[in-house]
This record gives sequence, C-alpha cells and structure tokens, in this order.
Amino acid sequence: MKPDWKHIVNPDWTLFLDRDGVINRRIVDGYVTCWEEFEFLPGVLEAMEILSKKFKYIFLITNQQGVGKGLMTMEQVDAIHDKMCTEIEMHGGLIDGILVCPQLASEPDNYRKPNPDMAYMACEICPDIDLQRCIMVGDGQLDIEFGRNAGTKTVFIGEEHPAADDSFPSLYDFAKTLQP
Repeated sequence: MKPDWKHIVNPDWTLFLDRDGVINRRIVDGYVTCWEEFEFLPGVLEAMEILSKKFKYIFLITNQQGVGKGLMTMEQVDAIHDKMCTEIEMHGGLIDGILVCPQLASEPDNYRKPNPDMAYMACEICPDIDLQRCIMVGDGQLDIEFGRNAGTKTVFIGEEHPAADDSFPSLYDFAKTLQP
C-alpha cells in the first residue's frame, strides 16, 4: 500500500495536468484537431472547480505532436484551449497556464514529456512554484516519467500504476480526495 501524502497538499501547491485522457476523451491513434472533436470526460468540470480552490496554480502540460505532423496548426490548438478554458471557467474552475510541445518525438532537443522542460517553463512564468510542491496528473507513462524527472508527486488516471505516487479512475475521483 502506498503512503497517503495528499494531506500535505495545501494552497501553495501547483497542479500540472495532462490533457488528452485526463481532461478530454483521448482519440485512439488520432488527435483532437478542432473543438467539435473535444469531449470533456465525465466529472472533469466539477473536478476543475474543486482543484481550482485547492491549488495556487494549475498548468496544462501537453504534447501535441499532431502539429509537428501537419495535422493541425498551433492556432487550432490554441482555439481548442481557449474554448476549453472558457467552459472550465463557466463551471467555476481555472487553468492558469497552458504549455504545449508541438514537436515530433523524433526531433532532436525536443521538450516533449517526459523531458521536464515544460515544468521549468512553468517555474519561469511563476517563479514561486516549488517543484517539490507540485503534482503531475496524467494517464500515460510519459506523464509519470515527466513528473519523476521534474521532481513532482505523480498521479495516474486509470488502473493502478506502479511508478505513480497514486492512481485514480478519473480526475474527479482524485479531486474528491482533496476535499476536507
């Protein structure tokens, strides 16, 4: 049994969230290229309201290789994120920043997860972020490796993940555990 560390989370902490598979339904072997293909997962809007009250900052940290493949543009990704943030805000939540890596995995010197560079970018945006007081929530191995590489706690969305600090079936289930 993994130790329960969630009681130490306080409003000075930062939350890093993966997008596809955590916030919205992942398109298997494909990419969300427009708003019409974006579908919030059940309970995410409620979770974002809870999480926004619990964390000082929330950053979306996402690899979007579809841009590098020419399947969509950064403008399309930005438009999806603008609408996503609007919906989250309408439901009482907030995302403070979005960091996107559009590079192909094959590009040298890329900053895709599991490389921790996007965590360091968040620290440049908000210099008071302490990576030891951060949680990375994701649904893939790269997300857990990113968190480990950046020195954060890690939460896996899905079946139990042996390398993650904790696992939950959904973002909402994770958020509920942080409520008093």
